[in-house]
Amino acid sequence: MSEALSFTGAVDLSERDAAILDFEDRWFTNAVPKEQAIMEHFSLSSARYYQHLNELIDTPEALGYKPLLVKRLRRMRSQRQAARSARRLHS
Repeated sequence: MSEALSFTGAVDLSERDAAILDFEDRWFTNAVPKEQAIMEHFSLSSARYYQHLNELIDTPEALGYKPLLVKRLRRMRSQRQAARSARRLHS
């Protein structure tokens, strides 16, 4: 039953958003640098790609589609934010 709930969340995810999550899950297997692969696959600058990815990982649809990836990306983002805050406090 829980698989059906996860699948219905994925239905609301656009093809492009699903492709971005799929890419993020396996970009390290690509022979070209990530920035180049982003441009080739999505015709986006790295900055725009990461802006979209950060918005995307906050959606329940993304969490339903790739829960492990989304949780890992959220955790990594939180760690980076905490590190930036700590640097500002010590400056």
